[in-house]
Amino acid sequence: MSDNAELERNKAVALRFKKAQGTKEMPQVEKEVLAPNYNRIRGGNFHLANNAREQGWPAPGMYLRAAFPDRVDVMEEVIAEGDTVGLLFRLNATHAGNLFGIPPTGKKIDVHEIALLRIVDGQMIEGWFMMDEAELLRQLGAKMPVRKDGRIVAPPVMDPGESGDTLAQRFGAKSPATQHDRHKAMVARSRSSAPAAADRAPDYRRKREAFQHLHEYGVARGKGDATLRTAIAERRDPIDRFVADGDQVWARFYLNGIHQAPLYGLPATGRRVGVPAVEIARIAGDKLKESWCFGDELGLLLQLGVPNLLFEK
Repeated sequence: MSDNAELERNKAVALRFKKAQGTKEMPQVEKEVLAPNYNRIRGGNFHLANNAREQGWPAPGMYLRAAFPDRVDVMEEVIAEGDTVGLLFRLNATHAGNLFGIPPTGKKIDVHEIALLRIVDGQMIEGWFMMDEAELLRQLGAKMPVRKDGRIVAPPVMDPGESGDTLAQRFGAKSPATQHDRHKAMVARSRSSAPAAADRAPDYRRKREAFQHLHEYGVARGKGDATLRTAIAERRDPIDRFVADGDQVWARFYLNGIHQAPLYGLPATGRRVGVPAVEIARIAGDKLKESWCFGDELGLLLQLGVPNLLFEK
């Protein structure tokens, strides 16, 4: 099988898995597309699920179908490189059942979720998902449910991967470098200690911040200049996964550092943070044309000890 044919097969496997969810074909499709050793590293509602453990709240159902019976996933992007498929989609649904301790609100939701899937010999061996849980709570008008023990369950601080400087040098040293290598090096440089302005097209657009809702929260309060760049000391954005396809490069990185200065009005906590984010970059004429980022916003707020910050007046 040619490389292109295998990539198209991997995309088809990923889409078949997604489209079968909630249908009568789902059990059979899962038997066929999920490898016996399939590892779901991270679920989309990672933080809501962790917070709900041992609380006795009603289960939201497989793929959240008890909480969102009319769930429809609208696919926006599908890319593939090697054994990895990237999916970006929007979850459209009505909140009709208990969601990790949140009673049904009857509200409509429309939130992003991203997936990085590894597929080998036509079967998924690994799944990593991240939903915009902060926006989900905002659209439901619901704060993080309070546990019986009063604890805030924060994720561990993450710091895998390598620096943008190291990766840019590695891709740049390849000879001959492929177009995808050059594009990956460019995206790596954008996450390095000295991003190169020359890499950007004159009409470059940053379409979405990695922590968009927190950014909007700060701007609305006149604190838009107290950004993550100024608030997080020893900041690193190590990258642990690239996927390049056509004019796109996806890079999974980890915002990591110490909160040592005001962040959009939140006083310094002195806490170390480390959460994942994915940048989707588009390249045109060997220049960065646009960037769209999506970070683990609720995870960041949990690590800072303020999961309901975005609900503050």
